[in-house]
Amino acid sequence: MHSSALPPLHSARLLDQVRERARYLHYSLRTEKAYVYWTRFFIRWHGLRHPRELGAPEVEAFLTMLATQRQVSASTHNQALSALLFLYRQVLGLDLPWMQGVNRPTRPPRIPTVLTTNEVSAILARIEGEAGLLARLLYGTGMRLMEAVRLRVKDVDFDRHAIVVREAKGNKDRVVMLPQSLLPELREQLSAAHAVWREDARTGRSGVAVPHALERKYPNVGRTWGWFWVFPAPALSIDPATGEERRHHVHEDRLQRSLRKALASSEIHKRVSAHTLRHSFATHLLQSGTDIRTVQELLGHSDVSTTMIYTHVLKVAAGGTRSPLDALAS
Repeated sequence: MHSSALPPLHSARLLDQVRERARYLHYSLRTEKAYVYWTRFFIRWHGLRHPRELGAPEVEAFLTMLATQRQVSASTHNQALSALLFLYRQVLGLDLPWMQGVNRPTRPPRIPTVLTTNEVSAILARIEGEAGLLARLLYGTGMRLMEAVRLRVKDVDFDRHAIVVREAKGNKDRVVMLPQSLLPELREQLSAAHAVWREDARTGRSGVAVPHALERKYPNVGRTWGWFWVFPAPALSIDPATGEERRHHVHEDRLQRSLRKALASSEIHKRVSAHTLRHSFATHLLQSGTDIRTVQELLGHSDVSTTMIYTHVLKVAAGGTRSPLDALAS
């Protein structure tokens, strides 16, 4: 949305204006916090001067400092640049010509870490309870960690064996399979979640947060069972957007901690995160003969070239090209 089409800001302080605009444009809380962080950092680094007084040289100097002194990654560098572009265009309403010339660093493609099926089995066997279900869900569907923890009851379709992933990366929806082997566990999880929902309803809680202005249109939608979290947090917390005490979804660190413990006891010496389960899902599907376009849709990639990275893992793993060393031995 162009800055001229945006409504005037009501906040007086610049950082509050960044928050206000991010919420109006429905940016995630993570993005909002990141943009506030980089705006504050940028202003402080330039001696608390207002961004209206700064231009291309100051922006480029700041980004150069991040690259040379801080040695940040390409993705972090891009995030800082995006935050500054957001500040000038969306908050200050300045679409300056020099902004088009600021170069974004390119991130060289990396071969993802992929587990073997035996390694996946070893890890999943060592994670129990709710975290174990989350881990199996990531490997069984290819969902990202935040997509899984934000899952709503209404988006789990037991009849069609499908899960609808709402507002994923790029604000897109997609459908993934619901693994048959997870049906009993998921039903148990929903039963436990329903008990939490029922207790919240009995005590008159505010209900869960719902996207955009849905709550203004349907005031009680956040209190309905369909919108409740599949993985609710055990305790209530303050919603930073509204200041209300609500039930949030379970924190993503719960799985990350369980995963680290499982790795320590499984003697797997690869660099593994929750996202590795998604990489393994894609690679194992391609290995079993699934069409790459199908894998692309399941992962939610906009371009098939992103999905192609998993074929590079398979080319070497399949042993299609013989090493010259083996020819010497024969």
